[in-house]
Amino acid sequence: MRFEIQFSGHENIRSNHQKTIEITKESHLTPSGDCIIGVNASASCADLPDSIKKKLQNPNSKVNFSIKVGSHEFIVKGRGHEDLILTHHEDIVIRKSNFVCPRTLAVKCDKASDLMPREMISLLQNPDTRGTFTIMID
Repeated sequence: MRFEIQFSGHENIRSNHQKTIEITKESHLTPSGDCIIGVNASASCADLPDSIKKKLQNPNSKVNFSIKVGSHEFIVKGRGHEDLILTHHEDIVIRKSNFVCPRTLAVKCDKASDLMPREMISLLQNPDTRGTFTIMID
């Protein structure tokens, strides 16, 4: 099962948060949003199909994320969680921790935004750059 979300870059993307990665449907970003890697996302947690949400709400689900920008790809592995509510209308956050809120898509992820290759981040600092955030669930 897979679901793709398109997003774009922004000049304030820093990607140096050590616990999370976020994409947002918002178009505005301040430098303090240091976990955000993309804006103008085509979907948020609330927009996901019910079949994906059901899989994400299973703690046994293994979730892989592919973040593609140009010729670069960054893979993150995470887990589902029974308490995910997936109702946020703007954001998607994947977390290294077990913290759950309406923006949380997956927990216990093996990477955060600080580990994204700096070449990808440089590309994402251009608002004309497009990326793809793909959710893959076994």
